Amino acid sequence: MSTELNGRRVAVLATDGVEQVELTEPVQAVEQAGATTELLSIKEGSIQAMNHDTEKADTFPVDKQVSQASVDDYDALLLPGGTTNPDKLRMDASAVAFVKSFVSSGKPVGVICHGPWTLVEADVVRGRTLTSWPSVRADIRNAGGRVIDQEVVVDGNITSSRNPDDLPAFCREVVTQFAEGRQHATT
Repeated sequence: MSTELNGRRVAVLATDGVEQVELTEPVQAVEQAGATTELLSIKEGSIQAMNHDTEKADTFPVDKQVSQASVDDYDALLLPGGTTNPDKLRMDASAVAFVKSFVSSGKPVGVICHGPWTLVEADVVRGRTLTSWPSVRADIRNAGGRVIDQEVVVDGNITSSRNPDDLPAFCREVVTQFAEGRQHATT
């Protein structure tokens, strides 16, 4: 176990419909590097993860509602995908405000697959370069962002990735970026 993230607190923002592997593998990677994670959601209780968007997987207990969370309490943010997860998050004002504040703070953010939908809703992709699942790319462009089709893209404090196949590279890069704790305030 490495210790490069010792003492770092990572917020993980997800809700029902999160793609399980996009939740569990990045969480495992940052925890193995020494970070503490906290699952934030738009509801109390637990969230239902999915496999391939259609098959129910495990449930995960929510640590705190995002409406009660403060960006100041965390060093980094993970935004996993799954199609319904970010679609629900982008409809919640507290989730969108939290993401907007987090990106604007300059603290590192890791986002994968459909996760950038929440970034689009938070209006934080303008002038940024990201990657994502193919169906999200037009939304990123329409919100003023640029899209590159590669497994991991780092632009300032945002690290993005395309899909579950890219998880090994995404997890390595997220640990690196979270360890550096880049401060690229965009306010």
